[in-house]
Amino acid sequence: MTSNRPYILRAFYEWITDNRCTPYILVDTHLPGVLVPQQHVNDDGQIVLNISETAVAGLTMDNYAIRFNARFGGVPTDIQVPVGAVVGIYARENGQGMVFEAEETPEPPEPTPPTSLGRKSAKKPALRVVK
Repeated sequence: MTSNRPYILRAFYEWITDNRCTPYILVDTHLPGVLVPQQHVNDDGQIVLNISETAVAGLTMDNYAIRFNARFGGVPTDIQVPVGAVVGIYARENGQGMVFEAEETPEPPEPTPPTSLGRKSAKKPALRVVK
């Protein structure tokens, strides 16, 4: 099954904004695909982003990433945060929200060597006519 994280993020975003609070996301910037201004990242490699309608432009939240444009020091900046890089979403006013556990990417299974069936398996297959 696909990750439920993007669905939960959208639901919490809607819940927070419906209650007239400010949605913030905490992002792990070490993960691939995160595009944020690095000068605003803390020593732990995290950044908190205000994703309220008044703070961002062009907010999209799909099953893969959160994308928007925001101003940092007056400079418009395109932001992209893969859903897996979101550590949590919460309301600024009261801290209510959700923290996510780190998602593990499944490792591909190791190839298993063919089993030996004895000398007979070393022969090439042959076709014969069956009447």
